[in-house]
Amino acid sequence: MKMKIIRAYKTELDLNNKQRTACLNHAGTSRFAYNWGLGRRIDAYKNEGKSLNAIDLHKELNKLKKTDFLWMYDVSKCAPQEALRDLGKAFINFFKGNAKYPKFKSKKKGIGSFRLTGSIKIFDDSIKLPRLGILKLKEKGYLPTSDSSEDADAHILSATVSEKAGRWFVSVQVEEEIEVPENLGKGEDVGVDLGINTMAYVSDGTKFKNPKALRRYERKLSREQRRLSKKEKGSNNKKKQRLVVAKVHRRISNIRKDTINKATTWLAKTKSVIGLEDLNISGMLKNKHLSKAISDVGMYEFRRQLEYKTKWYGSEIVYADRFFPSTKRCSRCGHINSEMKLSQRIFVCESCGFTADRDYNSSLNLQQTAIAAVSSPVALKTPVGEGSSGFLSNEDVKLPSMNQESNIEPEIGFSKF
Repeated sequence: MKMKIIRAYKTELDLNNKQRTACLNHAGTSRFAYNWGLGRRIDAYKNEGKSLNAIDLHKELNKLKKTDFLWMYDVSKCAPQEALRDLGKAFINFFKGNAKYPKFKSKKKGIGSFRLTGSIKIFDDSIKLPRLGILKLKEKGYLPTSDSSEDADAHILSATVSEKAGRWFVSVQVEEEIEVPENLGKGEDVGVDLGINTMAYVSDGTKFKNPKALRRYERKLSREQRRLSKKEKGSNNKKKQRLVVAKVHRRISNIRKDTINKATTWLAKTKSVIGLEDLNISGMLKNKHLSKAISDVGMYEFRRQLEYKTKWYGSEIVYADRFFPSTKRCSRCGHINSEMKLSQRIFVCESCGFTADRDYNSSLNLQQTAIAAVSSPVALKTPVGEGSSGFLSNEDVKLPSMNQESNIEPEIGFSKF
């Protein structure tokens, strides 16, 4: 089965000093246009009682370029135009209740990024962008080249250039047609329990450890941030120390992303149906004792990546109801324990005496949910590649108990990639 997807390819750029300066100018112009547009929208609403959209702001900015902002002609017109579009999307998300009110961008939080559209060409070891010319890539052969016969159906939509801790990256958004493999029925139906100590516990016994990236670098990060606070405001030393702090943040982010990418790719490629909990992550983050640990795991990112990767590789996700008692429910007899404290790491059934690891028992319950979704006619399912999967409640999971031996812990292996 073929399907069209929009995919982003991100790789690092190898810039010289002249190109780095040009990218800095583009990023600064994009940030200025965003802040100008935000200020203009606020003034227009307060003083004139009207709301300006991205098109209105772009028309005003084009008039001002001829008199007040002549320096904008040194960069591509796409940089401020796309920034105003991003501002418009930010207000749309705010009015829908999906995001907070847009804030002004600060250079102190990073140089930022800019997006370019139009004539973009990709070669084996370089990329050609409007007004910036040919930029070398540090990774050869990763991006889909413009003249490749295999990527003839691929259409380049945009390229976003960003800076992170002194290193420059380009993310190319490509619309392409892929062949989705028929994975349903060929792999195992599993349940996956997301947690803090163990990032993901799969019902087949596979464990993905939580790298605890923030916890590993927390002392170093605190030390570097204290040094930053003691530097003189506006000095070069403060700029250098800000870069050191940014590098620690980049390291933490890379460790977390690498672990999640490997786990989600392995699950989407090797499993047919994956049972997950519909966790209220935003609500969980309000717990002051666990919010830092939950953020360090990256549960939302795990779910987000698994959702689009299952569409690419022909597998499917089934979500258990948010109030499905996967932790308290015995995966052997179906009995629900009256109480299950967070400190209790071993599940002991009050009815049949079944004993297992807390997370493993939860993953088995989610596996039964996944199997019920395949066999039960009440399962609200959507074909692969068309929207999201359905939800199953506790009443829908009416399967015979799994063949398990009580008081036996499954052999835990580590997936290799």
